[in-house]
Amino acid sequence: MSRIHDCSDDTELLIGMRMARAAIARGELVVIPTDTVYGVAADAFSPRAVQRLLDAKGRTRQSPPPVLVPGIHTLEALAAEVPDAVRDLVEAFWPGGLTIVLPAQPSLAWDLGDTDGTVAVRMPSHHIALELLEETGPLAVSSANLTGLPAATTAAEAERMLGDSVSSYLDAGPSGDTASTIVDATRLQSPGGRVTVLREGAISRAQLAEVLGDLLEPLDAAPAVGTEAEPEAVGTEAADTEPAGTEAADTEPADTEPADTEPADTEAADTDAADTDAADTEPADSEKPAPDVRPVLSAPVAGPESNQTLHAPTAPTHGAPPPETARDA
Repeated sequence: MSRIHDCSDDTELLIGMRMARAAIARGELVVIPTDTVYGVAADAFSPRAVQRLLDAKGRTRQSPPPVLVPGIHTLEALAAEVPDAVRDLVEAFWPGGLTIVLPAQPSLAWDLGDTDGTVAVRMPSHHIALELLEETGPLAVSSANLTGLPAATTAAEAERMLGDSVSSYLDAGPSGDTASTIVDATRLQSPGGRVTVLREGAISRAQLAEVLGDLLEPLDAAPAVGTEAEPEAVGTEAADTEPAGTEAADTEPADTEPADTEPADTEAADTDAADTDAADTEPADSEKPAPDVRPVLSAPVAGPESNQTLHAPTAPTHGAPPPETARDA
């Protein structure tokens, strides 16, 4: 039976965090608050868990979720390379509502869906999401909603849509209603390559231009993106719209993440999209789980909102297909 944990109560918060960690470890789903919209999270390194996430939302492998991370060190472990321009974006807007699509590290043993070799990554600015990420590692996160419906801005809304497909709901009160902005930085290493805005959301094009200058693709040259509650970026999702392995937890160009193409259900959006900011078939729960092959990820520094101690006592552009119509975390 699904349960909502009121994170405004210290006891419930500790219980909820403990149950969320245990659920992620079992390959189950958890709904978490982010600085954009609520996101539904799964272990990014468990194909079975990622497939559960897609099934719960009614999505296909063509809409991979974005990945939420606790900091820059984890980004460096997931991306094949992090160009200087991307580091500038991270310094300016992380933690926060920016999902970045990059070429994925080819040695990673994961399956987020049809990511075309990219991953959409975001660091959320929410202390509960960051605390969970620091304990679980990278999470595939898409907006907490059924595909085609508006992204949930409360835990109760998420439960009404996702029900018992989610093991635990962390309720931190109403979230924002703007998905993350998703940018494609996969071409920066190519001659003349620039950053393309796949979906404009929490971070405006003007803000991006202040950091990137001429490295930002002109508006008239950028690909058209759907506009909906919160779109998904390809290979992305986070609790924004998700970029998938490439939102929430802020989710994908407009689903129009975090996953944000939800390059995230593409991460907590250009245009807000309902669903947003993969999966292999995995052996049945009864089968012996595969050995843990995830990389060793350095623990990143939490964002400014992460000063509360919550521990319990004891990607070319993603080949980016048009985003769906939903918002990612």
